[in-house]
Amino acid sequence: MKKVIALTVMVLMAMPMAWAKDKEADRLKACGNVLKEILDVPEGIPQELLDRAECLVVFPSVKKLALGIGGSYGRGAMICRGGADYTGAWGAPAMYALEGGSFGLQLGGQATDFVLLVMNPSGAKSVLNSKVKLGVDAAAAAGPKGRSASVATDVVLKAEILSYSRSRGLFGGVSLEGSTLRSDNGANENIYGQKLSAEDIILNHAVTAPAAAKALVSTLNDKSPKNRSGKGGE
Repeated sequence: MKKVIALTVMVLMAMPMAWAKDKEADRLKACGNVLKEILDVPEGIPQELLDRAECLVVFPSVKKLALGIGGSYGRGAMICRGGADYTGAWGAPAMYALEGGSFGLQLGGQATDFVLLVMNPSGAKSVLNSKVKLGVDAAAAAGPKGRSASVATDVVLKAEILSYSRSRGLFGGVSLEGSTLRSDNGANENIYGQKLSAEDIILNHAVTAPAAAKALVSTLNDKSPKNRSGKGGE
């Protein structure tokens, strides 16, 4: 009888952990689906900018926190190219949270997808090391779109992070200044089964990408296999 009770307790304790892991797995799958759809938009993110990005952050279905409150909260994932100089293949993702301003959500509570390009090592270091306020701790700007878009403007060249949004089928650059990015450590523990920082996952390669991240990783390795920022890329 005691063995039966002990086994029952163990099963009940495991259920919340399994549910949490499944929840994060679903979020990673959503990140992969959103990214593939956005990168397939003909007049979307310029290929030149994607090829120069060190890291990328995806937040699917960001919504306003509550009626009358300007803030919003999104959860997604950050993924970077491998290697100390970010010239390798795209690796395991770290879970991230986006918090703060209204994010330009003026479409009646419609959920909005966000994609952020981290354009240089300084920006990547800022996001990986600590909670970052965009426009304060890291230079941020709305990203240009379209294959013919100029990517040599001062805003683009100086920005550490370029941001894009998609809502109700509309896609374009959006300013996220005033909002914050932070590592979602609880979600990282849920998906990887151990306590890990974003640096552990992305820089130290402490884990391999989970199955749920397959679409996210494969999409980027297919769409932008080489870093062409001039640091060893072509």
